[in-house]
Amino acid sequence: MARFVYEAALRWSDMDVYGHVNNARFLTLYEEARVALMFTAARKHGLTTLEEGVVISRHEIDYLRPVDYGDAVRIEMWVEEIRPSRFVIAYELFDDGLVASRARSVCVPFDLAAQRPRRMTAGEREFLEPYAP
Repeated sequence: MARFVYEAALRWSDMDVYGHVNNARFLTLYEEARVALMFTAARKHGLTTLEEGVVISRHEIDYLRPVDYGDAVRIEMWVEEIRPSRFVIAYELFDDGLVASRARSVCVPFDLAAQRPRRMTAGEREFLEPYAP
């Protein structure tokens, strides 16, 4: 199983009053990594259908240690599960080489025009499978 690795720059606005990355900002950092996978990496693979609509039906985050302001954090992602109408992305966020957070997102392919969930395409499954166990 391959992991998709993303370096996420930290911004001053990510900090809370205690000088740590705010807990809600973790979702933004995970979103940046997920978008890099589903838009940038997928496009390089010749796949653009994920750009046409994916919604999140669930997020789970475990905060393991505070993240102080610095240049960047590393996010490693993989696909934990692939089903006909959803897939689960798992993440680990590293700060100074230590795991600071783990998370999961349940992603649902979505037809924006019809405003309803849709089935995954064969191309989407093929793109995600190398990141799955």
